[in-house]
Amino acid sequence: MKFLSKISLSHWAIFVSTIALLWISANLNFGKENWKEIVRTDGKGYYAYLPAVFIYDDLNFGFYEHIENEKYFNPKTGYDYRSGAEGEVISKYYCGTAVAQMPFFLVAHFTTSISGGDADGYSKAYMLSVAFATIFYLFLGLFFINKTLVLYSVADSWRAFSILAIVFGTNLFFYSVGEPSISHVYSFGFISLFVFLSKKYLLEGNTKQLPVIGLVLGMIVLIRPINGLVLLIWPFLAGDFENLKRRVVEVFQNYSKFILALVFFFGVVFIQLLYYKLATGSFWVYSYGEEGFNWTKPHFLDILFSYKKGLFLYTPLYLISFIGLFFIWKKSKFESLSWLVFFVLITYVFSSWHMWWYGGSFSGRIYVEFLPVFVIPLAIAFQSMRSKIQKIGFSILIVVIILLCQVQTFQYRYYKIHWDSMTKELYWKEFMRIDRIKD
Repeated sequence: MKFLSKISLSHWAIFVSTIALLWISANLNFGKENWKEIVRTDGKGYYAYLPAVFIYDDLNFGFYEHIENEKYFNPKTGYDYRSGAEGEVISKYYCGTAVAQMPFFLVAHFTTSISGGDADGYSKAYMLSVAFATIFYLFLGLFFINKTLVLYSVADSWRAFSILAIVFGTNLFFYSVGEPSISHVYSFGFISLFVFLSKKYLLEGNTKQLPVIGLVLGMIVLIRPINGLVLLIWPFLAGDFENLKRRVVEVFQNYSKFILALVFFFGVVFIQLLYYKLATGSFWVYSYGEEGFNWTKPHFLDILFSYKKGLFLYTPLYLISFIGLFFIWKKSKFESLSWLVFFVLITYVFSSWHMWWYGGSFSGRIYVEFLPVFVIPLAIAFQSMRSKIQKIGFSILIVVIILLCQVQTFQYRYYKIHWDSMTKELYWKEFMRIDRIKD
């Protein structure tokens, strides 16, 4: 009991969140035939690299027809993740998520093989391994978010509350248990690590950390290249322009560490290029065909406020985190402005994608991985409020937002919030209604 009493509140929050989401995931995904739907939509394309490499020795996914259309055919989750390039068939999606899942896949493959099970890459143990992998990267993300908030001198109680808020009050919850094969929670884990390592380097100037930062950034880009934009958070993490300039100069002055960081970064990214070379004969291909960005017509307001997929409408905790910028501004205008510039830049890029609502999704799913950036001003807001009334009022607001998020997540799971075609009329017709879910 003495040991338990020494565990901090923030560590309890991480532990409780991880166990709770593992239990919820098991309840939703492990029983009956539910495990067959763990890997779905985009997740099929991310995951397919693993059986392609380790089981079928087939980088062009010739096993697709047998697995998807015969052995495990499911009209609810059927999805063709394949694309064409250089006259060959490849996965439309990048392989970073598969690399992150690989240790869990190999354990599933080993146990299935020695037990005489169906070692085809798609039987139950393999699918469960994806759910376990997602919870692991959730834990990893929460662990390093907590360490980052320590560097910002946020009190333990507010770190704990902030962690619980982002787990249960944002779409991180849904993508941890509802669609665990999608890349966002994996990116969340690595971006949390990147933010912590970057903040630590920018505070201490220890260039020995640079190769590790390069390695982690490589994984972030390998999972989802556009998430390399996280590098632009360095001005905010630096705290002021002079410190940013000093640390950037140190990066280039310590060329051996810098070169090693580049080697690690490009070494990881090269995994994708090597796959393209082996599968198509060319190092560089564009797997998304005619899909792309329309830089002159961003849907900036739509991606944030629309009834279709508005980030602030369906997960308002992201918006509430902006309150922290008021307190940051009083301490450092540079920090506050650099955070806002970062947010505007990533939102411009995200909203310029031809399908700015990102298909079937709950809220703005492309922001999930950037929660480590949003949680910093949120926690600072908790920390900075001086009066008891302010703290109580803000805490009640967060609890209400968590409740709203949980209800809307529940509605989304039962299609009362439509996965692709929400309207103003439908939103308010179903607002907070759970009494007719079975309709």
